[in-house]
Amino acid sequence: MQFLGDYLEKVKAKKLYRQTIVYNPVSATHVQENGQVYLLLASNNYLGLTHDPVVQQAAIEAVRLYGTGSGGARLTTGTHPLFDELEQELANFKDTQAAIVFNTGYMANVGVISALAGAEDVIFSDELNHASIIDGCRLSRARVVVYRHSDMEQLQELLKATSCRGKRLIVTDGVFSMDGDIAPLDKIVALAEQYEAIVMVDDAHATGVIGPGGHGTAAYFGVQDKVQVQLGTLSKALGAEGGFVAGSQELIEYIRNKARSFIFSTALAPATIAAGLAALRQLRAQPALVTRLQENAQLVRQLLEYAQMPVVLDGVAPIIPVIVGDADKAVKLTAELKQQGIIISAIRPPTVPVGTSRLRLTVTASHDRKELAAAVNTIVATVKQSEMIVR
Repeated sequence: MQFLGDYLEKVKAKKLYRQTIVYNPVSATHVQENGQVYLLLASNNYLGLTHDPVVQQAAIEAVRLYGTGSGGARLTTGTHPLFDELEQELANFKDTQAAIVFNTGYMANVGVISALAGAEDVIFSDELNHASIIDGCRLSRARVVVYRHSDMEQLQELLKATSCRGKRLIVTDGVFSMDGDIAPLDKIVALAEQYEAIVMVDDAHATGVIGPGGHGTAAYFGVQDKVQVQLGTLSKALGAEGGFVAGSQELIEYIRNKARSFIFSTALAPATIAAGLAALRQLRAQPALVTRLQENAQLVRQLLEYAQMPVVLDGVAPIIPVIVGDADKAVKLTAELKQQGIIISAIRPPTVPVGTSRLRLTVTASHDRKELAAAVNTIVATVKQSEMIVR
C-alpha cells in the first residue's frame, strides 16, 4: 500500500492537499471555530434558507411524523408522502409535466446521463462542465465530444462533423460553478433544433438564483419548452439536500425505470425532503429573496472591479472568482483572510486548470451589505499586499 503515501506526498508538494475543517454554523452567513466567529463567503446557501425558521420547523415536524430515516429505496418502501408533494411542486416550478428526486445532484447527473445515452450515441459536453456531468458521460459509454467553453461556433462545427448512429445529447451547466458565468442556452437550443439533439441543462447553481423568480437558466432565456432535461439540486439555494430532474412525464418514468443511482439507493430522510419542500415554497412566496441575492452579488462585483481586482465579471450569479494563478498563493491568501475573520475557498487544480487557481467568493441573500463592503476592502488589501511582497 505504499502508493497511498506516495500519492499524498505528491499532492502536498504541489500545494494541492485537501482536508476537512469542522465549522459550527451559527447563521446563514457566519460560522464558528474554536470560539471565534467568521464571515462566510464560501457557501452555496444562496438564499440563506438553511436557517429559515419555516424551513427548520418543517424538518422537525417531518421527523415527528415519519421518523428519522426513509427505511428503503424509492421503489420499495422509501417513498414517503413528502416525496410526491415535492416532485409535483418541482415540476410546477420548472414548468414541466413531472419531476423526480435523487439523493444528490451528483447522483442525478450520473444516473440521468448514463440512462439517456449509450454506446451508439454522442454526447456534446462543455469543457467546463461539473465533474458529475463528466463522470455521467464516462459511465454512459457514449462517444463524448468536448467543445470549448460556451463556444457556439465550435459546437456547431462539431455537431455538423460528428457522425452518429443513435441519439445526440448536448449537456451543459446552466451557471458554471467556478466562474459564475451563464451558458448561452438560447443558442444551444437553436443548434439542437437544427441538428436534432436533446438538450440537458444542470441548474445546480441556477435554481433559485437566476431567471424570473429564480426558476433557472431555461426561464432566464425563455426556452423552457425547448429544453428536454432540466436538472437541479436542493442543496444550494433550496437549503436542503438532494438533486432532481424535471421534464416530460415520459422522461421521468423512463428515468425511474433505468437510472441506476435512483433505483439502487436508499431514499433521502423525511426531514431532508420536508426542508427542501418548505424552502421551495418560501422561494415561490418571496421572490424578493432572488432580487436581494442578485443585488448583493452585483455590489461585490462592482466593488472588486472598482479596485481593479482580476475578477470574472460576466453574468449575474453570486459566484465571484478572484484569479490569483498559483495554487500556493491561493492557499496562503485564504489563510491570511481567515486570520482577519473571513472564510473564502481556495480553488486549485484539478478543479480548475493549472495557472488559474482562485479565491472563490460566494454571496447570499442573507449577507449584510455593509459587512460585504467591509469584507471586499479586506480582500482587496490582502491581495494587493501579497502582490507587493512577491514583487
